[in-house]
Amino acid sequence: MPSTNNGTPGDAPAVAARAVSYSGIGGPEVIAITNRTVRPPAAGEVRLRVQAAAVNPTDIAWRDPGRPDGHWPLTPGMDAAGIVEAVGPGVSRLAIGDQVMAAVLPARPEGGAQATYIVVPEASVVKIPADTSIEAAATLPMNGLTALHALENAGLSEGQVLAVSGGAGLLASYAIAIANRRGITVVADAKPEERDLVRSYGATTVVARSDDFAGAVRQQFPDGADALLDTALLGERGFAAIRDGGVYLPVRGWAKDSERGIQVKPVWVSKVLDRTDWLDALRTFAEDGTIRLRVAGEFPLDEVAAAQQALAAGGIRGRPVLIP
Repeated sequence: MPSTNNGTPGDAPAVAARAVSYSGIGGPEVIAITNRTVRPPAAGEVRLRVQAAAVNPTDIAWRDPGRPDGHWPLTPGMDAAGIVEAVGPGVSRLAIGDQVMAAVLPARPEGGAQATYIVVPEASVVKIPADTSIEAAATLPMNGLTALHALENAGLSEGQVLAVSGGAGLLASYAIAIANRRGITVVADAKPEERDLVRSYGATTVVARSDDFAGAVRQQFPDGADALLDTALLGERGFAAIRDGGVYLPVRGWAKDSERGIQVKPVWVSKVLDRTDWLDALRTFAEDGTIRLRVAGEFPLDEVAAAQQALAAGGIRGRPVLIP
């Protein structure tokens, strides 16, 4: 049911919506499509008609193995793109009808992005990059913010060395490209058939993907990397790639000790979803070709389980996108 909002902030009615819902922790059997009512946007918020929502590994992790900070039933999804359909009081940067992309937190009571309508803070929403499809734009916000947060935590200067495990993945591709733009030397791993792909992201050195990532990095950089962005979840096995006193950047949290003075700085994208300046920077990076957006298939909302299975199977380069 479309809104009858005439464009005046705060006067939009509630709308009916469909959403992906997890009934609890478990396998695909906990996934359902449910009906809900989505409230009008409050002050500083916008309501979006979602036209594309990316599927990420974190969506699977919410239900398997599960996380304790969700509101059950839970709607997953951290990336959305669509049309601003209503605006709340005080919204000035965005207008009804704008094509936008948004970063969304599933842990909030209203859940995440995988729904036909969502309400989000204006700070977490920017216009999509020029000459970019809605579907492609939906793959950018969360992973782009994660890459920027990782690089901020790393604190590297031009000429320093960033190692990236899982170099062919989407998050890795964004981080490599932005680091390269900043003059940081990047070493990443790849399968033989993907070496050229990872070089095209901006990796200075590409080592063979193997069980000894750290050894491969040390062969190229005997003193070790200044920081490691561990998108492949190597954990302690990656520490040997880092110099004494360097930085380890895990993307799934960390509750263990380190060694040799290595600083562990977990990357928590949930803390930066309202960084409008970073979202604007990501839009610029997409527009000028610094980063490339990749859609790995489009799925109707009802086929969310199939989209998750395609992602979990591995080997795809990009993100499946749901079309609500």
